[in-house]
Amino acid sequence: MLFVRALAERLSRGRVLKRQLPARFGGAPIFVSPDAALRFWRKDLAKCDPPLFDAADELVRPGDVVWDVGANVGLFTFAAAARAGATGRVLAVEADQWLVSLLRRSASCQPASSAAVSVLSAAVSDRVGVAEFCIAKRGRCSNYLRGLGGSQTGGERERQWLITVTLDWLLGWFPAPAVLKIDIEGAEVLALRGAERVLGEARPRLLLEVYDENADEVGAILRGYGYRLFDAEARREGRTPLSRPAYNTLALPG
Repeated sequence: MLFVRALAERLSRGRVLKRQLPARFGGAPIFVSPDAALRFWRKDLAKCDPPLFDAADELVRPGDVVWDVGANVGLFTFAAAARAGATGRVLAVEADQWLVSLLRRSASCQPASSAAVSVLSAAVSDRVGVAEFCIAKRGRCSNYLRGLGGSQTGGERERQWLITVTLDWLLGWFPAPAVLKIDIEGAEVLALRGAERVLGEARPRLLLEVYDENADEVGAILRGYGYRLFDAEARREGRTPLSRPAYNTLALPG
């Protein structure tokens, strides 16, 4: 089984597939790659990450500004653009330049009824600077800043030097977000350390992936700004506040 998976991963390198957003988001075309994750071989994107699409449904409202930090191939980016509509705006931030090229191709194919999507090639951290970014050997959805990352990378295939920015720095260039999604493979605590104005002034509805080793600090930062924490994958009607962030955390301003 491991051999079959390794073969599939090798055959996925550099492959680009044209798919469609789920019908509830208008069915616009989007370019994905099984080089990011093997699940993108599926023709039906609705089955690739149902909780992510559900979060876009729940969190994004017409006219919203949405920041998708760690956009990958853009499932949340373009679902949010459909929900925000023509009066909204979406910023997709992605460190991997190859994935950035897919995001830009997809952005050029969105209908006029969706929000305009801006794509920024950068990593979000706790300072503006330069850092090494590691491209995961198994799938590009697990790419990570050097020194971070999870157990699913399978090692690294290459490193890239790139610019790092903070969320507060982005406020100088883009409208403040009403919705902020963060999925950056262990760097989420760095992103929040650089988000004093975003969390204290803009106060977006927040969806973020939280590594267990970061959970205590992430929870302390968000509670310090008056956020309530929930398990993003729990049924909406049965959610109760968390004392510690879940792997997929929904944080709502109080």
